[in-house]
Formats: sequence, structure tokens, C-alpha cells
Amino acid sequence: MDIRKNYFEFIGLPVAYQLDLIRLSDQARELQKTLHPDRFAHLSDQEQRRAVQYMAYLNEGVSTLKSPLRRAQYLLSLADIDTHNESSTPIDPMFLMQQMELREQLESVMDANDPLAELEALSEAVEDQLKLLRQSFAQQYEAPDLDTATVTVRKMQFIEKLATEIERLEDQLDD
Repeated sequence: MDIRKNYFEFIGLPVAYQLDLIRLSDQARELQKTLHPDRFAHLSDQEQRRAVQYMAYLNEGVSTLKSPLRRAQYLLSLADIDTHNESSTPIDPMFLMQQMELREQLESVMDANDPLAELEALSEAVEDQLKLLRQSFAQQYEAPDLDTATVTVRKMQFIEKLATEIERLEDQLDD
């Protein structure tokens, strides 16, 4: 095992945006059996620490690769592109206006006759946008058109944040 490998190589998957999530889970489960620190309890402290490091790296890798946004960010990071710096990539003003409108819709949900129905409709619209952005990223990454893929990831970040806020409001309404 070598934690200097990227997550894909460490887990034994091709470096790609489109992943077979079942295969990811299967590969991770097999590695967990092999790398679990309990299997190294009888070895030296150094070997035990290494096993803990491997498990931590595996868990972080699985978590990253399961998330479409984090997987896209990770793929770009492998190409030395930072998507976490918000000022690094300009965003289309039309997209930003659309985001403002969606946020206004979210803010007005509580004033609607049926807040849950309004929230559900908004949630579906946001999920549709995410689906389109994920498809676009996959095509752009494969092309490769990493500049456009970087812009797409920034858009995905906006939409994912909105989706999280929708989920939070749904939880509040369910309580």
C-alpha cells in the first residue's frame, strides 16, 4: 500500500469522473478487510500507526469519490487546479442571477400556502440542475476541457450549497 497514490489508484479504480459506485464500495470493503488496524495489533507501534494511516486515507478517499462534487474537485486537483478558492474562477452573471432567483424562492417558501410542496418543487429543480452540471463536467473532463470543467465545478458548488439549504429547511418543516 502506498498513500502517495491518488485515491483512485489506492482503491484500484480508473481515474475518471464516471464511477461504478458499487465497485467503489466493493473495493473499499476488500481493502478495509486487509488494512483494518486490528489485523496489525500484534505488530510494532510503527506498523500499527501505518495501518491507522492507511485506513484514514481509505476512508477519506471513499468519502471523496462517493460525492460527485468532491470527486470533480479532486480530479481537478490532480491536474493542479484549485476549485476551493472562490475568486479563482469567474462565474457567468446569468448563472448568478438565476442563483439569486432560486434563493429568493427558497426564502419565500415559508410564506406559501403549501410550503412543503413549494420546497419539493424547488428541490426537484435544483436536482435537475445538478444532474445537468454533473453530465457537463463528465464530458468536459473527458474532452479534456479543464477550464470549462473548472467553471462547471464552481456552478456545482453553488447548487450543492442551495441543495443543502433546501434539505435543512425540509428538516425544519418536518419537525
